Amino acid sequence: MTATSDLNPRRLRDIFGTFASGLTVITGSTPQGPAGFTCQSFASLSLEPALVTFSPARTSSTWPVLRDAGTFTVNILPAEHQHLAGQFARSGTDKFAGVSHTASPLGNPILDDALAWIDCELHAEHDGGDHTIVVATVRHLSARDSADPLLFFKGRYAGLAPARLLEAAG
Repeated sequence: MTATSDLNPRRLRDIFGTFASGLTVITGSTPQGPAGFTCQSFASLSLEPALVTFSPARTSSTWPVLRDAGTFTVNILPAEHQHLAGQFARSGTDKFAGVSHTASPLGNPILDDALAWIDCELHAEHDGGDHTIVVATVRHLSARDSADPLLFFKGRYAGLAPARLLEAAG
């Protein structure tokens, strides 16, 4: 490996992309109807109090609408919902077209067959350069018993390696 001090955005994206992440769709109920966006920068933050974090781009037109609503749901996508990651990443379209969902306890859309969902209330926002760092208080949550997560790695969708391969390598 050769060290570099090249910090141009393309190089940063390439290096940061070697960290595999899950994919989520953040959804909310707004006066204009349901809204949502794809987000890969989601993480648990604290168990006591129960907090999560994610970072929408400052250019997001959906995040300000969800922020104003004050509550939202993090839908963790299973491997079979790759199409939803793409659908909710697009701007200027009806992101909920053909998407089945039910209402969360806070009234936000829970995508059918989500791997897990977390109903949240906005706790804080912080400057994160070209992104906003959102901290949210967890109010309700649920998960499916079994499903593989949808991952993002080096700019592509990915999945988990079969357990037998991981065990053989260990």
